Amino acid sequence: MTAGLRALRRRILTPALSSTSLDVRGFRKKNPTSQQLLETVGRSFLEGYGRIVEAPNSRAAEPRLEAIPREFRGFAYEGAAMACSIMDALPGSKGQRLSGLLAGRGGAHTYMAYVGIGWAMARLPRMLHPDIEKTDPLLRWLILDGYGFHQAYFRTARYVHGQHREQRLPWPQHQASYAQRAVDQGIGRALWFVGGTDVDAVLTLAEAFPPSRRGDLYSGVGLAATYAGGAGVDELLRLRDSVGVYRPQLLQGSAFAAEAREQAGLTVPHTQLATDVLCGMKPHEAAGICRELRPGASDRVDTPAYETWRQHIAGALVSEGRS
Repeated sequence: MTAGLRALRRRILTPALSSTSLDVRGFRKKNPTSQQLLETVGRSFLEGYGRIVEAPNSRAAEPRLEAIPREFRGFAYEGAAMACSIMDALPGSKGQRLSGLLAGRGGAHTYMAYVGIGWAMARLPRMLHPDIEKTDPLLRWLILDGYGFHQAYFRTARYVHGQHREQRLPWPQHQASYAQRAVDQGIGRALWFVGGTDVDAVLTLAEAFPPSRRGDLYSGVGLAATYAGGAGVDELLRLRDSVGVYRPQLLQGSAFAAEAREQAGLTVPHTQLATDVLCGMKPHEAAGICRELRPGASDRVDTPAYETWRQHIAGALVSEGRS
């Protein structure tokens, strides 16, 4: 395929840039700085998506993905993974774009890439969904996290304001009970965007959900507040002190974000600010707890190892008593 045809393919397959506008989405606009931040996140996601669609293969897109500013590069790889998953599902595809991305520079962004696969699942017919059996058994729950984020971001009235919960998720039915929780973790991340990084607005959105769902929601909030940023010290303190019994989950989400950024070498000042305030430690320390407690293959029985991991991280952060 010629460069011209690939450019045309990008224009056809890439979502409109306007879809990331807070005005279009109807999300809260706290202030111009936060609006610019969240809209840049969205544009970076679409830039990563578009680079994959236009490139002849995943490796060819790497230089331009790596040229995206460090603060937003992870979001570009998230979009790239979504594009890879969709391209792999197209007729005539060799199905090697996602594996190529993860085998290359995208391998440092596994957390974000798995979230991006979830975005693709939300857009593709179920018969074309990626084969989850080929993904990491521990991290594959992040795919549903991405699915939940997508639904809350694009179907906000139903999934956020209406607190809708799908009865049949695109996931093996024998794992359905935890699948709902993984989706809620993604919805929680989306609350940070829907609320425009305004802590009071985010808290109001979260508290409208049943108490049984709030722990997972606040885990997502903590992750987004740390990975995407947008809140100052006073706001983060208010968030930490307002979530009550869900503080362990909030801290766990923050630590996950630190691990994702540390693994990719993308730690930025707002990452440190968030982990300092929420977890009472530096990003590398929070990431270290995640790595130290990561379960081995032999631990993956009964309760999803992913949830056991999350619980152990939350317990360790609370026991530190530094926040």
